[in-house]
Amino acid sequence: MTLHRADSLGGRAAIVGIGATEFSKDSGRSELKLAVEAVRAALDDAGLGPADVDGMVTFTMDTSPEITVAQAAGIGELSFFSRVHYGGGAACATVQQAALAVAAGIAEVVVCYRAFNERSGRRFGAGVQRREPSAEGAALGWNLPAGLLTPASWVAMAAQRYLYAYGLTPEAFGQVAVVGRRHAARNPAAYFYGKPITLADHAASRWIVEPLRLLDCCQETDGGQALVVTTAERARDLPHPPAVIRAAAQGAGRAQEQMTSYYRDGYYQDGLTGLPESAVVARQLWRTSGLRPADIGVGILYDHFTPFVLMQLEEFGFCAPGEAADFVAAGGLPLNTHGGQLGEAYLHGMNGIAEAVRQVRGTSVNQVPGAAHVLVTAGTGVPTSGLVLGADG
Repeated sequence: MTLHRADSLGGRAAIVGIGATEFSKDSGRSELKLAVEAVRAALDDAGLGPADVDGMVTFTMDTSPEITVAQAAGIGELSFFSRVHYGGGAACATVQQAALAVAAGIAEVVVCYRAFNERSGRRFGAGVQRREPSAEGAALGWNLPAGLLTPASWVAMAAQRYLYAYGLTPEAFGQVAVVGRRHAARNPAAYFYGKPITLADHAASRWIVEPLRLLDCCQETDGGQALVVTTAERARDLPHPPAVIRAAAQGAGRAQEQMTSYYRDGYYQDGLTGLPESAVVARQLWRTSGLRPADIGVGILYDHFTPFVLMQLEEFGFCAPGEAADFVAAGGLPLNTHGGQLGEAYLHGMNGIAEAVRQVRGTSVNQVPGAAHVLVTAGTGVPTSGLVLGADG
């Protein structure tokens, strides 16, 4: 049973620093070096040094442990360290845990980071290979229909049902791809800088797993991204306008699996056309922030695959079920102004949080005027998380 009341975290912490490496397909250096570069860049951006840091948060499936990154970055003693599970679903939860730590006085300056060679090294798109015996592995073995071994194939099942349920064609997914690439084309940090696409380009791209085409699938990226979180009070004395954490939440739905929740029912009368885990996050973000969809100026929605962007818009209440493609086509909400994981880079959503900070600061290359509140989501299809960031005051 999830919470039915607002929590007390909102407004007590802020993101004060962001830093990243370049985003590439072959970094030429270790994941540890990428992590350290990103952490140092984020601290420089915050006007802080390694000696100020007393907490670190990262994801599981990370080859750079907190203590190793701390040592290599010149960070000393730690009073808080944490890892969050479920791949990209952990992105916003790293900030939530950092905010909890500083709000409780357990730490004062916490760095969240993610770094990997996800193109030149381990490729998450390769899917299930050589899993060691575990409860997680057994669950995948029982729940995966025969032959579905990659993330794209897992999402394709839900995507096909979504199209059928609402009488849509794959062009609905193309709307998301076009928007992301349009923003990436104006972002010098994006891998697809200067390379917008059209709906015709989307329709001409090769099938990966029907109904998903190549341009429905995010990139594989080498790189690192880090964020610095501290108290709202200390944030006011640092160089940049703070991005205050108005709300942060995690969510897992009933009968939740990892990308393979094919058997839950009673949801929209169809277990495959929605994302109940996003609904859990949405309810708590709206309760705690006191905001509603109409109050959001920019949406940074996790776009590992285009169909799940549409479902997230519906779960968060921006439009009714089945209407998200038209909502995107009409420009109902500025989306993924950095280019998203489709256009900028796939850093498991951490680069999206950095873009939300830039929007709050007013420094995005695709700045939305008057973006007082920004919604950020993490990976969907798995237990997930989300944030609402806003300006101070």
